Amino acid sequence: MPSPPKLGTALPRIALPATTGEEICLAEMPGRSVLIVYPWTGRPGHPNPPNWDDIEGAHGSTPELEGFRDLSPDFAALKVGLFGLSGQATDWQREMALRLRLPFPILSDAEGRLARAVALPSFATGGESYLKRLTLILSSGHHRSHMLSGA
Repeated sequence: MPSPPKLGTALPRIALPATTGEEICLAEMPGRSVLIVYPWTGRPGHPNPPNWDDIEGAHGSTPELEGFRDLSPDFAALKVGLFGLSGQATDWQREMALRLRLPFPILSDAEGRLARAVALPSFATGGESYLKRLTLILSSGHHRSHMLSGA
């Protein structure tokens, strides 16, 4: 299993599609940011991936994102940007962001470009790969701190 990116690592200049309709390059974000990496969010009426209930830490992406949503005014007051990231397609993420009323962009790394470039930890089930839950603290496009949680 790969480790989280090394502290101090500069993020690569990779622009990713966001739920806001723009492309965002985290390496070009000034100041401090929190990147909330999560494996997958469900959608009402759609099944979870195979064996999802058996994978430690797989569940919890939706409440985690809702927690950051609820704290977003506090982050804004500190001038800290919030971004979510998963391997899901932007259309799937956009539905979730609207349903959960997320006030921050969710980035799609469906092609795995950023995940491969910085060796984000992942797991597989049902023949698909998912990013492990991870929170990265960024400062002017550099990885400054991280916290693993779950899967």
